Amino acid sequence: MELKITCIPGDGIGPEIVAEAKKVLEKTACVYGHKMIFTDILMGGASIDVHGVPLTDEAIAVAKSADAVLMGSIGGDTTKSPWYKLPPEKRPEAGLLGIRKALNLFANLRPAILYDELAAACPLKEEISRAGFDMLIMRELTGGLYFGERRTTVENGLRKAVDTLTYDENEIRRIAVKGFDIARKRRKKVTSVDKANVLDSSRLWRQVVEEVAKDYPDVTLEHMLVDNCAMQLVKDPAQFDVILTENMFGDILSDEASMVTGSIGMLASASLNDTKFGLYEPSHGSAPDIAGKDIANPIATVLSAAMMLRYSFDLDREADAVEAAVKQVLKDGYRTGDIMSAGCRKVGCSEMGSLLAERIS
Repeated sequence: MELKITCIPGDGIGPEIVAEAKKVLEKTACVYGHKMIFTDILMGGASIDVHGVPLTDEAIAVAKSADAVLMGSIGGDTTKSPWYKLPPEKRPEAGLLGIRKALNLFANLRPAILYDELAAACPLKEEISRAGFDMLIMRELTGGLYFGERRTTVENGLRKAVDTLTYDENEIRRIAVKGFDIARKRRKKVTSVDKANVLDSSRLWRQVVEEVAKDYPDVTLEHMLVDNCAMQLVKDPAQFDVILTENMFGDILSDEASMVTGSIGMLASASLNDTKFGLYEPSHGSAPDIAGKDIANPIATVLSAAMMLRYSFDLDREADAVEAAVKQVLKDGYRTGDIMSAGCRKVGCSEMGSLLAERIS
């Protein structure tokens, strides 16, 4: 199979971690008989330095011509970098918002996995962390409160702000279909999170999700109010498989879930459109303070690449191989500095990538 992948190394540690993900992907392609075609484009600060803007039309065209996009990180030190003296629409992060819009990426996937070898880093009680967890939060990314009509006015001498939360049934249906499709690749359970006891938008959300569920009789559906879900994430995270929710709830819950894993350097993410096309990136930032020092953790980017194999290319066996390599490297006691613990061997970014590639089988 020929896989056309646009890579956005980006800023900070981005080029380093993308290079290691490429290394793992190339080894996977060699073992399983595929051909990887990588094309790099500039985005963020790197694009500003060359083109004066964080994202060019030419870069968007290259991304659209690929089967998927693999990204490192965008941005720099907001207190020191000249990028942040520019108007907001010309700063590095504007490139990320621009490419999401251009590629119609409406579904955000953030896995939160607690590996046995990293259980000690989990801030939850030992009896909870000992059980482990492997969940995926599916967040609607382009609708809801963040994209609704908003205004600030003065009425009778008082300042008043209004933000509008709007969803139509098609926006809900397409994210629900993605959630159920992905649940079929996992443990076949969807927890739909809303606030249907208060909000009309949540009541419509629940109705449409139930309609979609009828087409997936093999997937279990449960509903949960968002406040209860927030509590359950720290009380019993092992109960969750796919959490399906709207934009603002997903923003908050995915950050909560990421913290109970104990290390942001292990967290992958994906943003998908209504085809199999997606943009895959680590959840962490560009870490400019450690850029170029070969100490960054590439595992989140490698796991993002595994998600790309699974969700854009339907290569589940290959994705399993990459994820198994990560588990084996951790089991063998290798750690980058951010996840280092007593008795383990500390390695750099490049060596970690090589160790992962060696274990692809």
